[in-house]
Amino acid sequence: MNGLVLVLNANFEPLHVCETRRALNLIVGGKARLVANGRGYVHTVRLTYPRPSVIQLQKMIRRPHPRVRLSKREVFRRDEFTCQYCGRQTPHLTIDHVIPRHKGGSHIWSNLVAACPPCNRRKGGRTTDEAHMHLQRIPREPPATARYLFARHLDLNQEWTDFLSGW
Repeated sequence: MNGLVLVLNANFEPLHVCETRRALNLIVGGKARLVANGRGYVHTVRLTYPRPSVIQLQKMIRRPHPRVRLSKREVFRRDEFTCQYCGRQTPHLTIDHVIPRHKGGSHIWSNLVAACPPCNRRKGGRTTDEAHMHLQRIPREPPATARYLFARHLDLNQEWTDFLSGW
């Protein structure tokens, strides 16, 4: 019952992920319909329900365009867990402000990069030009595509790929 279910809007746009219990409540309440069942069945005393992996809401839900939240994990994910100065992949990364905060740099996507501890110490509280260090890529806010937003769940839910590819 704790499995994850992809919730689609009425136009098949991916909205979010919920647990199986919530998805079954939506189906039984008539607010959603089953789209894909690849996980067997849920048995109650009197009835048997298909255990959903993808559901579609009956009514269209209007919502603003999603944005990726700015967090340490998302900066590392955007930079593919790679130091943006030396290009080394390491599990021990830090966040570096391209323009240091004490020099007017803000805490926004375009000013944050992943850096390994040696590169972060070498750069210190200086700008990239002052430290004679260059970025591998220009930092930008990652696109809030469905594939990017729900990619961490795809390892366990391969049946979702068909529904995430168009968005």
